[in-house]
Amino acid sequence: MDARVALLLLWTVFVLLTAELNWIDAAKVYTNTWAVQINGGPGEADRIAREHGFINHGHVFGDYYHFRHHAVEKRALSGHKRMHIRLQKEPQVLWTEQQVVKKRKKRDVYEDLTDPDFPKQWYLSNPTHQDLNTKAAWAQGYTGRGVVVTILDDGIEKDHPDLISNYDPEASYDVNDGDTDPQPRYTQRNENRHGTRCAGEVAAAANNGVCGVGVAYNAKIGGVRMLDGEVTDVVEAQSLSLNPQHIHIYSASWGPEDDGKSLDGPAKLAKEAFLQGITKGRSGLGSIFVWASGNGGREQDSCNCDGYTNSIYTLSISSTTQSGNVPWYSEPCSSTLATTFSSGNPGEKQIVTTDLRQKCTDSHTGTSASAPLAAGIIALALEANMNLTWRDMQHLVVRTSQPGRLSAGDWKTNGQNINYRVKEKKMQKTKM
Repeated sequence: MDARVALLLLWTVFVLLTAELNWIDAAKVYTNTWAVQINGGPGEADRIAREHGFINHGHVFGDYYHFRHHAVEKRALSGHKRMHIRLQKEPQVLWTEQQVVKKRKKRDVYEDLTDPDFPKQWYLSNPTHQDLNTKAAWAQGYTGRGVVVTILDDGIEKDHPDLISNYDPEASYDVNDGDTDPQPRYTQRNENRHGTRCAGEVAAAANNGVCGVGVAYNAKIGGVRMLDGEVTDVVEAQSLSLNPQHIHIYSASWGPEDDGKSLDGPAKLAKEAFLQGITKGRSGLGSIFVWASGNGGREQDSCNCDGYTNSIYTLSISSTTQSGNVPWYSEPCSSTLATTFSSGNPGEKQIVTTDLRQKCTDSHTGTSASAPLAAGIIALALEANMNLTWRDMQHLVVRTSQPGRLSAGDWKTNGQNINYRVKEKKMQKTKM
């Protein structure tokens, strides 16, 4: 019996995270600093600070001084009364107040995007159906700035007019040829377009008159060319471990064969690369690995048999269609953490992004298109809080995604009011 994790519509993590943490916003957050009014000049201020274990950071203006105490928590939900009373008892202290964090919002005006294909990006802005709620995050000023994402794939067209301004050579490498240029190998059939398409979903630039926009349109984007040649354990390990103190998010839309017969996953070096990434990447906060869950639904494949999506170290992402349906290629498995939008049946819209030869496309498909959307959403969350660990991010995806019962004919509700889906005589349990 295969348990199926909650099919959650992966919402813009930061926007819902702020809603979840409203109680913190509403409460006062006390710092370890005090404003102190002292009679007697700088020498007296230094004496009082020294005597009570404070550091005097100097004048604010007049006879007001800025004190800090390193033994007091930097952020707390209650004031430190003992230190406050000690200062108040000093005869030369006329007034003192422990400082609280004040929430202030930049009063920028958010304007709608002018990119020609943005109106086609139904999954970013859709007044009649569900979308990823990215406009709400953008309106708050979160666009991925300062976050670096790399696409592990068949290369990235680094000079594409919708990618060039965000392209990051430090997040790029050609593992197949052993050089620093991840430019795809061009062929008549354009089979090496996959990485460029994924890159545009994350970080296609905004308001430049080209194609559409990425979810995190101010993030930096790189590409690792590693699928256009023999893929070995070494190739995978080199790709997964590229510049882990610079790259924040690795997005991969590939894996073993989706044929219903393959049981495969990372070998020794790739496993070690995952482990090194989550323990040492991002200065110990952990690299974030986003993985497409697979397209083998028609072959009755299960992503539980895929050692990449089934790894504790990856965020496994599946798909839902424009209409909120489970797509025909979806693989039921317990390792899927969340879903984003992608293609579906004929007549349902697909994903708009950059394409090879400096073109645009509105036909990117499968879970390959879902994982980069998730990577872009995670980039928005990291911009909001760069201190989130790899494990924090997994928890946030689960806690802040919007529960959605995807349309399918075989959902049932049991006596515990738990929704589950039966397919091919196997029960897939859904956690809402």
